[in-house]
Amino acid sequence: MKTTVVIGGNFAGMTAALEIKRKGKKDHRVMVIDKSPLFLFIPSLIWVPFGRREIRDISFRKDSILRKKGVEFIQAEALKVDPQLQTVMTTKGDFTYDHLVIATGPKVKYDVAPGVGEYAHYIGTPNGAMKTRKALEEFKKNPGPVVIGATQNAGCMGAAYEFLFNIEKWLREQKIRKKVDLYWVTPETFLGHFGIDGMTGGETMLKTFMKIFHIHYRTEVGIKEVSKDSVTLTSGETINSSFTMLMPPFIGVDFVQNSPELEPTQTGYLPVGEDYRHPKFSNIWAAGIAVDVKLPFKPGKVPFSGPKTGYPSDETGKIVAENIIRVTQGKTKLKKKAWGKIPGICVMDAGKKEVIIISDHLFKPRNFAIMIPNVLYDFSKVLFEKYFLWKTRNGYSQLP
Repeated sequence: MKTTVVIGGNFAGMTAALEIKRKGKKDHRVMVIDKSPLFLFIPSLIWVPFGRREIRDISFRKDSILRKKGVEFIQAEALKVDPQLQTVMTTKGDFTYDHLVIATGPKVKYDVAPGVGEYAHYIGTPNGAMKTRKALEEFKKNPGPVVIGATQNAGCMGAAYEFLFNIEKWLREQKIRKKVDLYWVTPETFLGHFGIDGMTGGETMLKTFMKIFHIHYRTEVGIKEVSKDSVTLTSGETINSSFTMLMPPFIGVDFVQNSPELEPTQTGYLPVGEDYRHPKFSNIWAAGIAVDVKLPFKPGKVPFSGPKTGYPSDETGKIVAENIIRVTQGKTKLKKKAWGKIPGICVMDAGKKEVIIISDHLFKPRNFAIMIPNVLYDFSKVLFEKYFLWKTRNGYSQLP
């Protein structure tokens, strides 16, 4: 019997673990090591600050689901790995493996600029989303200018755009929109770049949205400093701000950075091939956010990164699982699909409106790419959420 240890249990980790067990059956022992027993549907965190979702609506216990499917769950923090001894050190002891899958989420770099961690809100965690909700309740008592955006080196621009349009809608619902100057700041070279070099019609569409909703915007800017009542950009401009929400950059987690033999990049991600296998250690794999992704576009005046969303994370989890099964069966031909060649499938919420984004490849060159606005209701976003939660709650990892 072969043993695979999976570090991390959200999109990529849970998918990889369930697929290895499903395909390997009794010949494969699978263990998931994660600090939290909860699965969180991260894309819906944008709705939590506005009370449209509670954390309990978008999370559930994954440990019981994994165990039901024959996967062991260890609630612990993975500290580092010794690839020579094939051992993972954790707060609950050491675990040996035949194969290791690193599917960790990101660490947020709040110190990207002075004041970002202290004065800018962040919606990418349950705690951050709830703190943002509380801050908005205070804000509406004494409204003022609002700055929403992403810092230099950030990659999760999509969620920031979603929050921007949701807060614009919320301001109208609270009947305080006329009292608020709303600003969008981004390191992107143009609106709708998204870290994927944009899509046909995307820039025009977003410029139209900005005009319709009376949103001021600044592109190719980073954050120099954030204070309690202002945001200073790298361009030198200072914008007064009574409420600020920024998406900082992601970097690799401590587990990876504390394991120098893995030769992580400067930002703490893992170098892997198109089969998601480590080039030096053939029994170590990476999936999801832990993967180092080479960007195909030239950076602008201000650096920014590419997106690592749920769909590519899910897909790379499946690729890793398939390849581990092939290796254990003595096969040499592995499944390969570069990150940029994974299809782009995304629904960007725009405050009970949405933009459906579909392309055959995440990065260029593409054979087709389309952005479809739905100004009536964010039906597709809600449907995707319900489908993914149902699929994951039932352990149906084989489904798209």
